[in-house]
Amino acid sequence: QDSGDSISELQEWRPVIYRKCTDTLWLLLFCLFWAGLMFISGYAAVAGAAERLVLGYDSFGNICGRKNTPVEGANLSGLDMTNKKYVFFLNSCGLEIQSLKIGSLSLCVSSCPQEQLNSLEDLQSFARTNGSFLCVYNLNVSNYTLNPKAAQLCPTLPVPPSKSFPLFNRCVPQNPECYSKYASVLISMVNEMDVFHRILSGILAGRDTVIGLSVLALAFSLILVLAFRFIQTLLIHTLIALVVFGLLFISGVLWWLHYDYRNDPSTELETEKENVKFLLGYAIFSTIVTVVLLSLIFVLRKRLQFAVQLFQIVGKIIGRIPFLLFQPLWTFLILIVFWVFWVAVLLSLGTAGTAESTSEGQVEYRALSGICYMAWYHFVGLIWTSEFILACQQMVIAGAVVTCYFNRNKNNPPPHPVLSSISVLFCYHLGTAVKGSFLVTILRIPRIVLLYLYNILKQKKNAKCLFSCCFCWVCCQESCLRYFNQHAYTTTAINGTNFCTSAKEAVCILARNSAKLASISCLGDFLLFLGKVFVVCFTFFGGLMAFNYHRELQAWVVPLLLVGFFAYVMSHSFLSVFEVTADAMFLCFAIDMETNDGTAEKPYFVDQELLTFVSQSNKLTEGQNHRSTKPFQDNEDGTELQPM
Repeated sequence: QDSGDSISELQEWRPVIYRKCTDTLWLLLFCLFWAGLMFISGYAAVAGAAERLVLGYDSFGNICGRKNTPVEGANLSGLDMTNKKYVFFLNSCGLEIQSLKIGSLSLCVSSCPQEQLNSLEDLQSFARTNGSFLCVYNLNVSNYTLNPKAAQLCPTLPVPPSKSFPLFNRCVPQNPECYSKYASVLISMVNEMDVFHRILSGILAGRDTVIGLSVLALAFSLILVLAFRFIQTLLIHTLIALVVFGLLFISGVLWWLHYDYRNDPSTELETEKENVKFLLGYAIFSTIVTVVLLSLIFVLRKRLQFAVQLFQIVGKIIGRIPFLLFQPLWTFLILIVFWVFWVAVLLSLGTAGTAESTSEGQVEYRALSGICYMAWYHFVGLIWTSEFILACQQMVIAGAVVTCYFNRNKNNPPPHPVLSSISVLFCYHLGTAVKGSFLVTILRIPRIVLLYLYNILKQKKNAKCLFSCCFCWVCCQESCLRYFNQHAYTTTAINGTNFCTSAKEAVCILARNSAKLASISCLGDFLLFLGKVFVVCFTFFGGLMAFNYHRELQAWVVPLLLVGFFAYVMSHSFLSVFEVTADAMFLCFAIDMETNDGTAEKPYFVDQELLTFVSQSNKLTEGQNHRSTKPFQDNEDGTELQPM
């Protein structure tokens, strides 16, 4: 009998042991992956030199603005450039690209020439007056006019006036002809090297504006969160009116700017032509989004009252768990720290190389073998870790909502549900979050590869059409996976099962209740999406006003695009609290309806307000007697579901 009891207990504990083992294996896999990331980070810190990319360097291997170590075979390396912070090209009007390198001697100087210098005497006078030496370091200033090789060791005359510009600390010539040549060559070099460098240059050039617009997006997101928390009918109509106005206004401004730039006779530089192309793309995209959203708003206008009731119910749940509103803030701060770390490692990895001296005494950097594979590994780490952090946020919110939903006394909620959910996550469900984020990563990698191939083969019409279809198909799969992942996390919080079991049960329960809950959930998601559009529209408008008249070297449409993306990510991070809360609430409602029948033995956990709302919105009153009584977990003894 004791042996039979032991076997019975073992069979009961077998699913728990299996779940624990699988979660541990996935967590161990994630830790091993991060061990690889740490190895790459250490290697990049030792072999890389991110300062060389950000601060700029001369032809002799000296990084401008700091002390340097000498390179064997290069006599002019290892100089102290603390006071020389700008890169100056000796032939700024005749730059050429040779093997992805600018074929002109470059020096570190303390200041750029503000006026045109026509002779060696002018160079000598400028050096003595400003302390900025524009000739090669080993040529004494007193020998500028005496040395017969001064023509080769000094800049090509005449030297155009230049200005120190925050684009990797370069001296940018102000002469229109030289400026055009300089800009086109520099942009061509960056385009051939890496898209990341172009984006980074745009951010550095307009970093103050980008930071200001990011703070503006944060403020709009916080205002919107408070509006949804205390939502009323008037706020809904005001939000929709602002979204409609913002969409129409942004589309009109983009078309006007495109027309203004295209017909501006001074638009001759490559960067300004790129601005025109980007503005046309923005205008077309904004117009399409405006037409689609206005059509949806017109179709759903009669169901806005249900949306108000929905967010009032969600607001009451969040009112019982007020710390849920701070959860996106902590998640966002963690993501920012991780992204800064990732960018720093990428910069160091991109500059990892060995310095080699040439026969002319100059220094060239040779890329180390295996850097490309490390960069791809590092890129996968960005996607997987970011998705893991977001999955942890979803599980924390879902766990807190589940704990409060399956609580009989609604007036006395459980103490510290958020902290309890975090504790359960770290003790039991990290493997589930790792597996769910890994599946999203698996789908996102082909999407990035397809986008890369699309950019390479976009000139071929057949290939362009094929890659566009594949890209859309992968995007749809990713969206579906994210939707089911979110419900799988909620089911895990309810039953404590592993990811696969939870996903299977979530799909089954959603399939059986899709007719009841689909329209309500979609309406709430659409209203939240309008909130995100509101934040993006007004942040984008602020960016247009700030960047419009900055017609310098940098392509300001690139940081503007990043500002729009950042605004969407910011608003999504904060409004996801309402989205996850609503989805978790409806899944708990569906499970409650299937597990209990409302009798004294098996009463419902649901609030009467939520039950009335679902019944009214979907006309479920007549069909309540025909609900399926099949238990969700095969609980035929009628026991209540208890959150773990």
